[in-house]
Formats: sequence, C-alpha cells, structure tokens
Amino acid sequence: MVKLNSSINWKPKSTGDGRFGKWLENVNDWNLSRSRFWGIPLPIWRTENGSEEICIGSVKELKEEIKKSIDQGIMSEDIFSDFESENYSDENYNKIDLHKHIVDKIVLVSNTGEKMFRETDLIDVWFDSGSMPYAQWHYPFENKDLIDKDKFFPADFIAEGVDQTRGWFYTLHAISSLVFESYAYKNVVSNGLVLDKNGQKMSKRLGNAIDPFKTLNDYGPDATRWYMISNSNPWDNLKFDIDGVDEVRRKFLGTLYNTYAFFSLYANIDGFAFKESKITYQDRPEIDRWILSELNSLIERVDDLYSDYEPTKAARAISEFVIEYLSNWYVRLSRRRFWKGEYELDKISAYQTLYTVLLNISKLSAPIAPFFMDKLYQDLTKNVLNNKAESVHLDLFPKVNPSLVDKKLEVKIKYAQRISSLTLSLRAKEKIKVRQPLNKIMIPVNNNKQKKQISAVSELIKREVNVKKIEFIEGQSDLLIKNVKPNFKNLGPRFGTQMKEIASVVGKLTPEQIQNLETTSKIDLIINKKNVTFDVTDFEIFSNDIEGWLVAHEGNITVALDITIDEDLIDEGISRELISRIQNIRKISGFEVTDRIKIVILYDDRIARAVEKNIDYMKSETLANSIDLKKDLENGTEIDFDKIKTKIFITKE
Repeated sequence: MVKLNSSINWKPKSTGDGRFGKWLENVNDWNLSRSRFWGIPLPIWRTENGSEEICIGSVKELKEEIKKSIDQGIMSEDIFSDFESENYSDENYNKIDLHKHIVDKIVLVSNTGEKMFRETDLIDVWFDSGSMPYAQWHYPFENKDLIDKDKFFPADFIAEGVDQTRGWFYTLHAISSLVFESYAYKNVVSNGLVLDKNGQKMSKRLGNAIDPFKTLNDYGPDATRWYMISNSNPWDNLKFDIDGVDEVRRKFLGTLYNTYAFFSLYANIDGFAFKESKITYQDRPEIDRWILSELNSLIERVDDLYSDYEPTKAARAISEFVIEYLSNWYVRLSRRRFWKGEYELDKISAYQTLYTVLLNISKLSAPIAPFFMDKLYQDLTKNVLNNKAESVHLDLFPKVNPSLVDKKLEVKIKYAQRISSLTLSLRAKEKIKVRQPLNKIMIPVNNNKQKKQISAVSELIKREVNVKKIEFIEGQSDLLIKNVKPNFKNLGPRFGTQMKEIASVVGKLTPEQIQNLETTSKIDLIINKKNVTFDVTDFEIFSNDIEGWLVAHEGNITVALDITIDEDLIDEGISRELISRIQNIRKISGFEVTDRIKIVILYDDRIARAVEKNIDYMKSETLANSIDLKKDLENGTEIDFDKIKTKIFITKE
C-alpha cells in the first residue's frame, strides 16, 4: 500500500507524503464489523460453536445454499424464490431485500449438517464507499472488462475533504491494493474548508455564514465558481469574501462580456460571419499575430495546468489574458480597425482574430464557468457557417498550434507593455491626462538587441502613451543616475546583523556595476571577507528625477518622461479632449457608430486655435463633415475642462 501510494499524484503533495503516507506506514487493523441495524449485513454464516463457516459471494450462491438448507429440512422455503439468478434487471432485483431483518431469517447448513446462523453485525459503511469503483458496475457479475482491462479503473481523479484521509481515501486504496494490487485513483484533489473572510469557521451562532442560494441568485453560479477556483487552491482553506465574487463578475466576466459586445456590434454592422477564407498568419498585421501567439501560449499552459490538476493557476492565467492582453491591449489598440476603413484585408483580419480568441476563451474557461461560456459560445457560433458543436461542452478542447507561437514577438510586445505602464504611471503621478500629448521619453538600453526590440514597437508605445518621440540612451549618461539599496525584506532574514555591511558595500557600487547587475541579474560582493552571489531581486534599483523630467524604473527598464508642454502640445491636447466629449454626446444622443455628423462649438480663443491646427484629425475621429465655431450658441451640451467652458451641438448629416 505504501509503494502504490508513491505513484499517486496528490494535491497537495504534502497530504500524500505526510498525513496519508504516515497513516499507511503505521496503519491499524480495520475492523470491518459494525453493530448497526441498517446497512449491508456481513455475508457470513457460522455454526453455533464457530467451528464451521461460509462467506457468501452472490445472491445466486445464497440461493444454492438455501436449497441445501431446504433439502436438509432446516428451512421450509426459499424466501427469494421469485429472484432469477443472472438476471441483472432492476425489475428482478426489486423482488428481493438483502437488509438485516430479512437475511437474518435465513438459516444455512454446514458440511457436517449443523445449522449456520448469520453473524449479527453489518459491514462498515466505509467498505461500501471503498468498493465504489467496482460496485458501480456490478462487478464481477457484469462489465468485467471495464475493471479487468482498466477501461474505467483506476479513476483519473477523486476529490474530497482532507478529513477523508483515514476514510474514503484509505478504504479505496486498501481494497484496491488487497484485491487488485493496484491503486484505485491516479490523482487526488484534497478539498479545503470554506471559511469567512476573516478565516473563521462559518456558523449561524457567529452570524458569519453566507447563504449559498442568495449568493448564486445575486451573482450567478459562474462568478461564484470562478471566484472560488481562482481565489485559492482547492486543497487550501478559502476565506470567502462576497466582495470578491462581485469583483470577479465585474472585472473578468464583465470585461469578457464587454469585449464580445464590442465585437458583435461591429461584426453585425459589417455583416461578418467568417464567410471569407481564413487569412494566413503571415498576412495578418503584427498585433493580430501577437495576440494569436499569446493565445496559443495560453492554450498550452492552461491545458498543462488542467492536466496537472491546477485549476487555480489555469483560472488566473485565463483572467490575466482576458483583462491585460485581450481587453487592455489588443482590443484597445485595434479599436479603430473595426470602425474605420473599408471591409478589406486589415478589417477582416481583425474580425477573424478577435473571433478566434473569444471562441477559444469560451472553451478554455468552460470547465470553471460552464453557463456563461456556453452562452458566449452559442452567441459566437450562431450565425457562423463553420463546423460547430451544439454546446461548448460538446466541442473539442483547444489544441496549441506551435507554428503560431512567436516568442520573440511576445517579448517585443511585453517591452511595449512595460514601457507604456511605466510612462502612464508617471503621467498619473504628475496628473497629466493621457489625452495631453507630450514631447518624448528617454529609455536607457543595455545592448543593441534590447534597442532593436524596443525600436520595433516604438510606434505602438508612442500611440499608447501619447508622446511624439522615443530617444535611446546607450552606455552611461549624466541624465539618468541610478542608485541601489538592499531589499531588506529579502535579505534581512538571511543575513541579519550583516545587513549594515551589505548596505555599505551596495552604496559604493559604480554605475558600471549597476548596469552589469541589471544585464546579468547577478552580482558577486565581498561580505564579511567572503564572496557572496546576490540576485537582482535582492536589491531595489531606482533613478532620480531630473529637472523637467520624471523617471520610473522596473527590472531592466528605465523610462524618463519629458513633462514640458509647449503651445502646440497644449492645442493638440484640447482637440483630443473635444473629440472625447463629442464621442460621448454621440453616444448619449443615440447616434449609430456609422452616422456622419455636423459639429458646432461655442467660440473660445483657445478652442479656436486648437481646432484650426487639428481640424482634419478631429473630423476623421468623430466622422464629422464639418466643424464650425459660433460666438452665440443656444442649443448644445455644456462642457468644462482645463478651465475652458464651452458648448457643443451636433446634428446628423
């Protein structure tokens, strides 16, 4: 039993090696009998002196022994006379009752002619549970191949509370080991407990119990399931916070729904139904190739995680992809491709790509959020004429296509994401709106390879953070001075009293040593006359702000943002703010996304200058045929920004 247990994949592993493994090593005898009334009677008949006994293995065998008893004049009749041996229909088995109060009436005869009475006790109910893999198929009377040829045995996985270590987990393993010399299950998910948000056991007395039916009614089963799976591993105790369920509903399911709503809006306008030939991977724009690469990386990862019984990591990976990659990056950067231009290659590629991603997300997520994902799948496939199943749960699970995975492209886009994130954080720090264009950012690079990778996505970064230029700093620069200090949280527990010496040594690092640390992620320092190798995570690297610039740092990326704003930048910022307000008015007014409009704006010197410089851009972005400024405007929507007060009035052309 100990040896067989070593082949089982326990989740968590510590339960199999520790709690269960130690139990097996020191296992006590299992007393099969129980003094109860209801249950399975022990099928053992003994003579009164206990010298002879028989263990009955089937109803057929019992009937044969009853016949012997009748022939010897001990029993007068077969109480199971209506039962037909080897007839395994429900109707036949409904003719007999094998409970204690019936079978205790049966008196058998021994080989020497002595009466044999049934043992009065029952079999422990855990024997029933432990026999489940075979009993469910009525083995060995029926379906022998399902067990003997390992078609339905051992089980792929079982799941129960950790309290079953000495219960179901053990009895399954014990019976299988003794009878079949095999383990009964390949994998075990040992479930933890659901506690309140403070880690206390839920109870009516404490008033901290969550009503599951109200939760399902208020938030739906999918948000509840996704929260419980993604919040903590199934084998860990879960601190259940109802606010977390609401957050899942808003952030993950809400984001996915909004992404589908965006797709369906424009797909219906353009009549997209995937009727066109699939555009080859090589002919798709880089942004499409990137999201398809990330999708296939996700498919591979999620498939591996599900296979390894790690649903929490799978849920988190899917959630991160949907929120950070699909919504916050791909859809946002591709938005104008859906609503601008003719229905040609670029737009069709965008539709086909987003459709493919959404369809695969529905399949990857279906095991955790079955209802939401089936609805998403049905809505996606309803009017599409390719092969499809009736339900997402009847379709095949996605398979990774290695030819679509481009790790170099993924690295490039990750650079764009990290640089954009740092730049946007600097804007937020200085309270400079993203609609306000800025002149440039500077990025130090450690080598030519890094420079090429960032250069390849420079246009993407500039659009994302709204800057005009990106400049690279190669080698050491007086503009950006980097400093290093120890990460006391990491190093303190390891070095204790030596931290003072470490801080002193780190404070003397040269710019070349700091750059080498960022490049190699390692550094050797002499501490207490000994050479010690440190990792880059053992330190905090930061850069000082310089006049007119803001500086941010993350890993091997540093960004310096030029925050000086000239008149042209101010005017462009005003025009972008006006575009945003006009788009809101269009939406509130119920205009279709394809409607052409006429715009009238109440005159203001600053607005007039901004519109004059950027009128073509504004007309293109708002689908306006004309933009006029008037000194008197009775109708319109009042707007207020950057100390500018005006009115905007739009009409359909």
